[in-house]
Amino acid sequence: MTVRKTPLAILISGRGSNMRSLIAACAEPDFPARVVLVLSNKEDAPGLDFARQAGLRAEAVPHKPFGKDRKAHERAIDARLKEAGAEFICLAGYMRLLTPFLTDAWAGKMINIHPSLLPLFPGTHTHERALEAGVRVHGCTVHHVTAGMDEGPIIAQAAVPVFPREDTADALAARVLAQEHVLYPAALRLVLGVKSDTVEKNTSLVVV
Repeated sequence: MTVRKTPLAILISGRGSNMRSLIAACAEPDFPARVVLVLSNKEDAPGLDFARQAGLRAEAVPHKPFGKDRKAHERAIDARLKEAGAEFICLAGYMRLLTPFLTDAWAGKMINIHPSLLPLFPGTHTHERALEAGVRVHGCTVHHVTAGMDEGPIIAQAAVPVFPREDTADALAARVLAQEHVLYPAALRLVLGVKSDTVEKNTSLVVV
């Protein structure tokens, strides 16, 4: 049976580590997505060069020319997404807090990966905060994007152990990142391969 490959856009701000795992997954014949655009808010994002070398359309819509008008910047992004024919969005290290304009326009069709087991440690510096809190388990979460930061319904999570006597934030981050690369494609496959009402019930997939 032929698998329909949903046109996918990936938004990045830097090197695009998780973008690379998504690109690799989409190259598989049975994966239900194909990358039609890699878009960054920074022209010098290293991930753009990687995407271009992979033969993909990779562009930037810099945010600085828009000043504090986030909505105007997002209108430009939305226009680029639609022009590329994207039907779904993965945020992969996109370091901009989105406004309701974009989150509402792509509600249910935009997901993000976050380096903690949400609802624990939303925001930044998650690994340092996990060590400070003394948790024994840490990890990452793929979730739907909503107007609230890291508040959208959880799709999937991956857990790693914390070694309080040995771990540094960098060591813990590296262990979590390895799981991110496995989890994100698996979660995307889950979202695109099940009915929307199943996703809305906050279905969770744990990949360790």
